[in-house]
Amino acid sequence: SLDDIALADTAFEASGDSPSELFQAASLALIEAMVAPGTVNSAWSQIFEKTDPDLPTLLFDWLSEIVYLKDAQGLVFREVLTTVVQDPATGTWKLDATLIGEEIDLHKHELRGDVKAVTKHMYDVHEQDGRWTARVVLDV
Repeated sequence: SLDDIALADTAFEASGDSPSELFQAASLALIEAMVAPGTVNSAWSQIFEKTDPDLPTLLFDWLSEIVYLKDAQGLVFREVLTTVVQDPATGTWKLDATLIGEEIDLHKHELRGDVKAVTKHMYDVHEQDGRWTARVVLDV
């Protein structure tokens, strides 16, 4: 993790050989910033579908959704499955994701940082030589 960014924030870099792998790695990094995934059961799961013409915006909105679900519905996650494809005709990116987890149980779950938001601070998503990388700063 990139801890020298800002004192009130935590940051991570995630990468993959495809947009799907990038979203998977970034989602897991966010989940691990919030909870030890191994302490969470798979009592809850939901399928999500999101689209955006801009891949960095799609990732930002997706990670923000994970934080929102924690805050609004009291959920933490153990697993995520992501598939990201680009429509060749329109250029629009489409995410299909499944989140697996359960409601927060303070006696059972090993909670880590209370992530309040994904921030635009130093946010970056890029592809270089077939490798996709994202830098994400979280407000904790």
